[in-house]
Amino acid sequence: MTAAGRSSRLALAALVLTAPVFAQPAHPASPAEKPPAAAAADQDKVDLAYGAFQRGYYLTAFALATKRAENGDPVAMTLLGELYAQGFGIGRDDTKAAEWYKLAADRGDRNAMFALAMSELTGRGVPRNAEAATRLLEQAAKLGHPLAAYDLGLLYLQGQQFPQDFAKAAALFTQAASLGNPEAQYALATMYKEGRGVPKSIDRAMALMGQAAQAGNLDAMVEYAIGEFNGTGVAKDEAAAAQLLLKASRRGNPVAQNRLARILMAGRGMPADPVEAIKWHIVSKAGGASDPELDLFASKQPASVCEAAEKAAKKWLSTTEPPRP
Repeated sequence: MTAAGRSSRLALAALVLTAPVFAQPAHPASPAEKPPAAAAADQDKVDLAYGAFQRGYYLTAFALATKRAENGDPVAMTLLGELYAQGFGIGRDDTKAAEWYKLAADRGDRNAMFALAMSELTGRGVPRNAEAATRLLEQAAKLGHPLAAYDLGLLYLQGQQFPQDFAKAAALFTQAASLGNPEAQYALATMYKEGRGVPKSIDRAMALMGQAAQAGNLDAMVEYAIGEFNGTGVAKDEAAAAQLLLKASRRGNPVAQNRLARILMAGRGMPADPVEAIKWHIVSKAGGASDPELDLFASKQPASVCEAAEKAAKKWLSTTEPPRP
């Protein structure tokens, strides 16, 4: 298996414009639901407002954050901005969100700087202002905000807001990657793979790709699996590569689905399975990944195999969101 025909790509089409400032709870509670009684021995160490937000008690979070914001707490101001921006517990109001972000950013809160930069870039709640957004990203990045460093790196890579600078982009991606941002890890891995802004190093590229893949970056999962299958920049392990491609395939990546179909056709990394091979081939073709060799393989299989594969593929496609372009 090779990665020929698939050029490495960075997610450069858009910045992370919708990333929430705070992690959202997996299962938000009803805004009217009251949280269980809680006691905090040290208010400086225990953030009750943020704790309520995490548990989905948005009205409680709003009330607690409002009290703290009135006393000049920038973290509480940022939380209020996020509640207004997302419409959690209160009506969505982009203008009020931007106002709270601005108050918090002026007091040095890096999360607010990032959120306000996103508002400035999109014109959400404030007039669109790319220059102001860039300054805010720079300030937040200097304070160690990983998404700010990543987005600023994208701006240097694109060369639209200011002159293109691969070395500067790589430095910013390195900062964000070291803070655990998987998108930055993938972007930096691609730069090492291509030798842009950093010395070309397939070993370094695959090490970063592995970190991003482990964190769930879908593109990184596919590229790392291909490298692992071929033993390129990482120890060869066809079985591990096959499992990673299976995981990426189930998340809807057409390239992973195509590579998985080839594995199941050849029986390398996992047992050969013509039905599953053709199924994933059909699914990957629906996502735009054609493969004449798999077409030929399918044409040589018994009708019963093809029918079973088509049925399985149809079921999978009917219960899965269409692949993203």
